[in-house]
Amino acid sequence: MQYIGTHLSLAKGFLAMGKDALSIQANTFQCFLRNPRGAKAKELNIADITALNQFMKEHSFAPIVAHAPYTMNPCSTADRVRELAYEMFEGDLACLEYLPGNYYNFHPGSHLGQGAHKACIMIADLLNRVLKPEQSTIVLLETMSGKGSEVGGSLEELRMIIDRVELSDKLGVCLDTCHVSDAGYDIINDPDGVLNEFDTIIGLNRLHAIHLNDSLNPPGSRKDRHACIGEGTIGLEALLRILNHPQLAHLPFLLETPNDLKGHGEEISLLKKESQRRKP
Repeated sequence: MQYIGTHLSLAKGFLAMGKDALSIQANTFQCFLRNPRGAKAKELNIADITALNQFMKEHSFAPIVAHAPYTMNPCSTADRVRELAYEMFEGDLACLEYLPGNYYNFHPGSHLGQGAHKACIMIADLLNRVLKPEQSTIVLLETMSGKGSEVGGSLEELRMIIDRVELSDKLGVCLDTCHVSDAGYDIINDPDGVLNEFDTIIGLNRLHAIHLNDSLNPPGSRKDRHACIGEGTIGLEALLRILNHPQLAHLPFLLETPNDLKGHGEEISLLKKESQRRKP
């Protein structure tokens, strides 16, 4: 079964997100639990979260992904920014315990001139503070494009973080197709080679979700600008090969393309139709 979803806003509530996803034939989704460009979180409505849990069970949803704010930087040079990252992380994981068995995805951060090695140690330190043995949420490190001082533009950097985390069974990876292409991994012509490299360095057992995005930039550009499905440099055919790859097909795929709900519905319909057409 294919699990394809969209990115939704929490503004209308948890259950509303589930209904919006279902309205466009999505069976998973991603959302922010707080302001993506700030830190403020929406007040919890436990009844609403419980209703979403039931709705997802009734409609056979895959696990969903909560995304950390873009402002979170656990390897900042500023003490207060690092502490704020911890506070946001801790608060979001507490919220997700009302939605057990799902994922929390975050951008590892930017080292701001300190170097990737020191940054990976700082990121792991945060994870060692915040991860708990009893939590049901798996935290996902996102593969990044490697722009500027961004950490996570190589699989080796993600591995450095994982190796330093004590509760590494609570840690996985979300692969972003735009980011890995921009970082120089040839998912267009050699997806098997990329997955083999991922398996060797990190382990495919740690891959829990895919951000399915086209890219406005050429491969290896080390930029980060998403494009709609089939309208970028990766292209529809390559994205379909990833979506239907036998080693990935069981994972939730989340669209982060520059589209609204209707547009994401059209992309999901396209992906499903073209996947079905290519079946032997």
